[in-house]
Amino acid sequence: MTIQEYEEKLLQLIDDGIDTATDDELFAGGYLRGHISLAAADCELENESQLLAMKEKVEQSISDAKSELSPSDECLIKLYWKELQFSAK
Repeated sequence: MTIQEYEEKLLQLIDDGIDTATDDELFAGGYLRGHISLAAADCELENESQLLAMKEKVEQSISDAKSELSPSDECLIKLYWKELQFSAK
């Protein structure tokens, strides 16, 4: 799977869950959309094709933005990110 395909799959999973998502899942999904797209764009600019690199960029981006999140929101977002990765396999 390419990074572009993986990005599309992750974003589609977020979109597909909108009707049944909890408020927390809607928040986490909306928050992650930007981080996922930014990581994919960074990989494209760097000619990076490894999914692991994209995943690491998303995780680093979340970590870098930690100061704008409450500890509970950070945990929620990290958990949702793990769930998305599992579902996207």
